[in-house]
Amino acid sequence: MQEIRLERTTSDSIHFRQLIYKLDDELSCMYGDSQEEFDQFNVVENLNTVVIAYLNDVPAGCGCFKKFNHKTVEIKRMYVDPAHRGKKISSAILMELESWAKKTGMHSMILETGTIQLPALSLYRKHGFSLIPNFEPYIGNELSICLQKMIL
Repeated sequence: MQEIRLERTTSDSIHFRQLIYKLDDELSCMYGDSQEEFDQFNVVENLNTVVIAYLNDVPAGCGCFKKFNHKTVEIKRMYVDPAHRGKKISSAILMELESWAKKTGMHSMILETGTIQLPALSLYRKHGFSLIPNFEPYIGNELSICLQKMIL
């Protein structure tokens, strides 16, 4: 049986950098030139709120959050390597991020995902996220869907 191990780390982690490089490549393949518009919103420098999932000590997925306002965090850079999908890694990462955000006193989590990322939408809805109007900088962007979950 393969064991998922979660590690809290920073955006300086080489494994995090490797995983988000793969994420960026996948998003570019999905959205083509449109993805360039989103790249500026996906900068995650100097964060100490990164979670990496290891499957048998191999980096398999990641996610992080950054403060959006005084009571809300934004979930960013959620990704699971295609070779490791279907193993509940994304759920484990998301639950760890939620637990961490709660412990820092946050009351809600928000995120943005793309309209064609149906597995991501399914994951977030399964974990209690609800559709909200697009927040800045995604207002008016037809490729974006924004979601929120209260975590009081």
